Amino acid sequence: MLKTVLDPGIDAFVAAYRGYLKVFAESRAAPVLSRGRPVKLSGFELALRVESVTAAAEDVVALTLAGPEGERLPAWTPGAHLDVFLPSGKQRQYSLCGSPADHHRYRIAVRLIRDGGGGSREIHERVAAGDVLTVRGPRNAFPLVPERSYLFVAGGIGITPLLPMVRHAQLSGARWKLVYFGRSRRALPFLGELARFGDKVVVRTDDEHGVPDLAATLAMAEPGAAVYFCGPPPLLEGAKEILRTLNPAARLYSERFSPPPVRGGVPFSIRLARSGREVEVGAEESALAALRRAMPGIAYSCQQGFCGTCKVAVLSGEVDHRDATLPPAERAHAMLPCLSRATGTLELDL
Repeated sequence: MLKTVLDPGIDAFVAAYRGYLKVFAESRAAPVLSRGRPVKLSGFELALRVESVTAAAEDVVALTLAGPEGERLPAWTPGAHLDVFLPSGKQRQYSLCGSPADHHRYRIAVRLIRDGGGGSREIHERVAAGDVLTVRGPRNAFPLVPERSYLFVAGGIGITPLLPMVRHAQLSGARWKLVYFGRSRRALPFLGELARFGDKVVVRTDDEHGVPDLAATLAMAEPGAAVYFCGPPPLLEGAKEILRTLNPAARLYSERFSPPPVRGGVPFSIRLARSGREVEVGAEESALAALRRAMPGIAYSCQQGFCGTCKVAVLSGEVDHRDATLPPAERAHAMLPCLSRATGTLELDL
């Protein structure tokens, strides 16, 4: 039987963890006591067989991946993702949305983005059961922290990293609620799996309820709760502001599936050393977006500064590094154009 309250041992662990955050993550001494470490780009690299491709919702397919011989796969925790290498050579990140207790299969889900970079179209149109895909991982840049209470907020395909989290919260005995937004129920994957949790799951679709009411949603969080958010950037930005006023003791953890907006950007130029071309970067666009106009085949993936796929050598110029991935030893001669910018003109080895 599932516990409905946290036992004293778990409660003490949560209190100790929050004490750690106060000292090592939020105090003035945090930069010294807990130095930032870049996300590791290395990890398990596996050739996995596509066991099945099934429709999970309108324009969403779920892929189950397994070892060629049914072997045990590397363990993972809620919030983890895989780097998936597609037949064309494109690399994309997809959250694991199956069960961490299943050591022989991974599951990911992919929404078709018709005007995107082509990765989702390739999976929907070219990948079939029996194919073999190379993956790297699992890696976790969105871990579930231990708390007494959670509010999970998912927008559409943003349910994928949160689905294993709500299962874990249920098993741990924590108090939790999930609010699931989308255009319509037809567009929301995994509603059937979530139905078992009853009124802990609240579904709000545009066609039934109108635009999302973020203030009412965030008001569901208990004081000091951990709020996990995965969805469109506009909703995320609004959630930050509302939660800061409504529940300042709560902690917001988020993951997005699109590039973050450029903040405090100024125009600059990029010189492509191999062709001599000049590329102008606007104040509100990323260097990667500008490079993609000039070089449609340039490699990229997450567009959020953690996968490292778009890394490029810098021959001259001053880089405004805005990522947490590149190690210090590489920052003098490399950059991630998905996030980082420049003052003046940069010359890149492209």
